[in-house]
Amino acid sequence: MSASVHAPAATAPDLAPLTRALISVSDKTGLVAFAEALAARGVELLSTGGTAGMLREAGLAVRDVAEITGFPEMMDGRVKTLHPKVHGGLLALRDVAGHAAAMADHGILPIDLLIVNLYPFEETVAKGADYDTCVENIDIGGPAMIRAAAKNHAWVTVVTDVADYDAVLAELDARDGQTTLAFRKRLAQIAYGRTAAYDAAVSGWMAGAIGEAAPRRRAFAGTLAQTLRYGENPHQAAAFYTDGSARPGVATATQWQGKELSYNNINDTDAAFELAAEFAPGEGPACVIVKHANPCGVARGETLLEAYRRAFDCDRTSAFGGIVALNRPLDGETAEEICRIFTEVVIAPEADEAARAVFAGKKNLRLLTTGGLPDPAAPGLAFRQVAGGFLVQDRDAGRLADDSLTVVTRRAPSDAELADLLFAWRVAKHVKSNAIVYAKDGATVGIGAGQMSRLDSSTIAALKARRMGDDLGLAETPAKGSVVASDAFFPFPDGLLAAAEAGATAVIQPGGSMRDDEVIAAADAAGLAMVFTGMRHFRH
Repeated sequence: MSASVHAPAATAPDLAPLTRALISVSDKTGLVAFAEALAARGVELLSTGGTAGMLREAGLAVRDVAEITGFPEMMDGRVKTLHPKVHGGLLALRDVAGHAAAMADHGILPIDLLIVNLYPFEETVAKGADYDTCVENIDIGGPAMIRAAAKNHAWVTVVTDVADYDAVLAELDARDGQTTLAFRKRLAQIAYGRTAAYDAAVSGWMAGAIGEAAPRRRAFAGTLAQTLRYGENPHQAAAFYTDGSARPGVATATQWQGKELSYNNINDTDAAFELAAEFAPGEGPACVIVKHANPCGVARGETLLEAYRRAFDCDRTSAFGGIVALNRPLDGETAEEICRIFTEVVIAPEADEAARAVFAGKKNLRLLTTGGLPDPAAPGLAFRQVAGGFLVQDRDAGRLADDSLTVVTRRAPSDAELADLLFAWRVAKHVKSNAIVYAKDGATVGIGAGQMSRLDSSTIAALKARRMGDDLGLAETPAKGSVVASDAFFPFPDGLLAAAEAGATAVIQPGGSMRDDEVIAAADAAGLAMVFTGMRHFRH
């Protein structure tokens, strides 16, 4: 049986006076100055526990909530604001006679302003706290008060974010100590967004903590980082939200220069940096160049400059206007080389002063530094919207173990071929399916992405390799002597034979086709070495 629902007042006042505020915050940044400004405007201050103590130490007159309710804080602070005299003061409709009578009968004071931010649950989880500590940092009274005040925004102003303190004071100054209905509605929406994000964080953490892989309800939340000029196309509105995680990347990066990142910039930069992170700094310098979310060149080198040049030489045409991601701090010499063509974004763990000085004259080039690389093996979730719902899966954190390869051809790959096969496999993981990657000597020489057939991807990759060989003035295609990685199995021998015709000598693929025997026989006939991974990397 549902509870009875009473209709609200017929009309909410445009201007509501602000005479009494309840303050209970975990994050006390800027609080004293804000409370002093409220008191100077004649606002009575109510508070709890440590917040009240801090305000008194600053010389402010504060009434304890316990004095209002007649009950002390108890149960280690778990119970302090869960009382009718608090929630009645927040929820009462001032112009409804029955509400006014109930307030008078029970000594309930109206609360016009609620200032609450919540226990630091997300921060506690991020620090790796144990289960019981995380549970203790789940706020109960705070969300209850916030929801009550936000529901009664006809009369009550609710503040859940330190960033809104100045806006409240400006509103009071402009409205003679009152707030407008439009202002209260905006803060109420922010408040409900905060409690929704908080509950999403709690439910998501608990699902992981108890091993619930597919919880009955799944919620995601984000905090607005940037309103974008538009989305993928100018007719699409867009915004960028952060999820509060500490994973290094475009969301946590420092932007040193250049105009705001666009929707496509953010998407492509994320793709580039996640691929660059496949190559740990200790393995040597590596460079990734991405265009339209697909790598067009990836390479390792003795220096970062060499890695960039080799990545650029995979597909110089596509590299124009692309994204460059590096696995090591950017130096001035490499920065100068990057500036030889137009580049949208460069992202790296760090950039030295010489590199920043080189880029300073390129006002349209964005330089981002992240302080580190994301862990490609770290667990996490990826989700995608579809009509009527969304798909959720684990992030593709699959890595090959040293003993996970199976040689299936008569000829085993040489040590040099094996090194290139493993390099190409890491790249193929980040290429849209169907994905084919040709690589030689630690650099891609041809990439085929997103085709409807694996044969087409193989053919396009070989074509790109031959075209770049011509552009570089090589006597033969750089695909000759290369190896090939396929993100999924070859369903027929044709794609594999196209690679052999282009000059490839070894192949890495998951295996698992009904025609594996036929494909292996074709590889043997062509003199190819081939290994199976038992793992695929579809990327749609």
